[in-house]
Amino acid sequence: MCKVLIVYYSMYGHIYKMAEAVAEGVREVAGCEAIIKRVPETLPDEVLGMMGALEAQKGMAHVPVATVNDLADADAIIFGTPTRFGNMCGQMRQFLDATGQLWMKGALVGKPGSVFASSATQHGGQESTILSFHTTLLHQGMVVVGLPYAFAGQMGVSEITGCSPYGASTIAGGQGERMPSANELAGARFQGAHVARIALKLKG
Repeated sequence: MCKVLIVYYSMYGHIYKMAEAVAEGVREVAGCEAIIKRVPETLPDEVLGMMGALEAQKGMAHVPVATVNDLADADAIIFGTPTRFGNMCGQMRQFLDATGQLWMKGALVGKPGSVFASSATQHGGQESTILSFHTTLLHQGMVVVGLPYAFAGQMGVSEITGCSPYGASTIAGGQGERMPSANELAGARFQGAHVARIALKLKG
């Protein structure tokens, strides 16, 4: 069985919804298993409460918390992060900054790595977040996988939508009022299946 790890951070649930869709895509590929985990929270409940995020956090409490060793055990890894000023969120950055031992061992070399993201607005940094995330994957020696134009949903202009050749994405709205659209979820499913197929080929 080819293990595809989906490791994410989600404050209000948008990225979690995308992660679930990514997992659906992985499961469409025979011989592949989808494992969803979340990175550790770094903010105290008091701060999360002031940000109106406690209820969403409770809704994800059943998802296991990832460790860096989970990355080494996976055959492919798909990361999900909200955008913070055009980059990944601090929780994800802190998690990745703890992977130095994996880097020293070359534990992630040759594994497919892929990224999906969210931002508050249509031009709020989705693409820069994914592209800057790729730098970490390349330093780890991973095989970077995006969202090819074979997913035609990223080419439409009839609706506001996330997704680009770099990876699936969603637009959350300034107050987090917009959940992922059908097209964005379709992009996430496509990306999950795409990464899974590549992982199977590399696993050989």
